[in-house]
Amino acid sequence: MDSLWIWVGFNAFVLGMLALDLGVFHRKSHAVSFKEALTWSGVWIALAMVFNVGLYFWMGPEPALEFFTGYLIEKSLSVDNIFVFVLIFSAFSVPAIYQHRVLFWGVLGALVMRGILIFAGAALLKEFHWIIYIFGAFLVFTGIKMAFPEKEEKDITQNPVLKLVRRLIPVSDNYVEDRFFIRRAGRWVATPLFLVLLLVETTDLIFAVDSIPAIFAVTTDPFIVYTSNVFAILGLRSLYFVLAGVVGKFHYLKLALSVILTFVGTKMLLIDIFKIPIAVSLLVIVSVLAVAVVASIMRARLLDKERERQERELALDRRE
Repeated sequence: MDSLWIWVGFNAFVLGMLALDLGVFHRKSHAVSFKEALTWSGVWIALAMVFNVGLYFWMGPEPALEFFTGYLIEKSLSVDNIFVFVLIFSAFSVPAIYQHRVLFWGVLGALVMRGILIFAGAALLKEFHWIIYIFGAFLVFTGIKMAFPEKEEKDITQNPVLKLVRRLIPVSDNYVEDRFFIRRAGRWVATPLFLVLLLVETTDLIFAVDSIPAIFAVTTDPFIVYTSNVFAILGLRSLYFVLAGVVGKFHYLKLALSVILTFVGTKMLLIDIFKIPIAVSLLVIVSVLAVAVVASIMRARLLDKERERQERELALDRRE
């Protein structure tokens, strides 16, 4: 019974925070500023760390370390979502004033879908231990594939899901404020904003297939897996508005995520031979991310200096 009330209490807290977010702070659609996004990002990270401390005193140091490692994995993998969100909003020319609303409902849908996947994964692992090897092999395959991205970028507006929706329901040509559906000539019509939301949800589901098995490499406790996922996803919207303009400068981030996925996949495959300690896993993940971020910043600075040098030379040539 105590366990049930803990689940109920946690989900009530999440729903309360989401209601406060949409009903109070973002009641009216507006373009989210960098300062506002940074503040909210800090709030969500602070709440996750407070929860982490609570786990430490309630369940002990090992579960607290598992939560923090899982949260860090999910947080780093969520940055990959941001790359795609930028492409989606750009491809559909979504006005900045409507982007928060799309991400809010996208996050709400993601929480439901991930909850289902987590409970299904936990149930399967409990009944069939060998499935952990499938998860591990899948993560290693995904990690290696991520290190060698496709050279040709696909047209995201021609997604098969969107083609199916366009066949099933009528879609208006233009945005109508921040509405997903409108009534026209006595029938409901979807707006392009609904297509964007659908694409965001589909994208998150695809990423969830990678990220959830990765956290099962850290712990099989459904509560730890679920809460670490939830806190990372809740902060995804604000993180998007913080990083949207600079995410392209993190050149080596995908390579770092590739290494992390391959590492946790290998950890799963070796679990019955050698169990890698959580502290070691955390150290590897933090080190890989730190190296990727520092290397990306250095690369961006070198490119900026090179661009400035070329602009100066061009200006001198024009004067001559």
